[in-house]
Amino acid sequence: MKLKAGLGYDLHRLVPGRRLIIGGVAIPSDRGCLAHSDGDVLVHSLIDALLGAAGAGDIGQRFPDTDPAYEGISSLELLRRVMAEVRAAGLTVVNTDSVLILEKPRLAPYMAAMKANLAPLLGIEADHIGLKAKTAEGLGDIGAGQAVACWTVALLGS
Repeated sequence: MKLKAGLGYDLHRLVPGRRLIIGGVAIPSDRGCLAHSDGDVLVHSLIDALLGAAGAGDIGQRFPDTDPAYEGISSLELLRRVMAEVRAAGLTVVNTDSVLILEKPRLAPYMAAMKANLAPLLGIEADHIGLKAKTAEGLGDIGAGQAVACWTVALLGS
């Protein structure tokens, strides 16, 4: 099996009046991601990692925030489209690993639901999806509760 790894990153400002969607899960919060789509930082990071591993650009090239077709779209739908491209290229997902960086709320109670949303779209078992949540220890915009970030690595095989 030939293996290809990709690294993804995403960051969104947190603002009042928006829902906080992470991994396709609506998380109770007084703030959500400012974004053209639903702002799912985990899925955006995952998409960039998948596209990187496939040598196929990035999320901004595929789904520009200047295109009204993507306004408010579910990031899970964007992931479905990217996975169709990945499969068409003869690639399969081996595993993914993500680190979410958010001061609050705590994400541990939602991790299993996130994995359950992502696993069927990625075509892997939930135990092949690594998810970790960290804080920024009160430092910077993330630490002040003004932003959320995510790093993801994806391993594809052919």
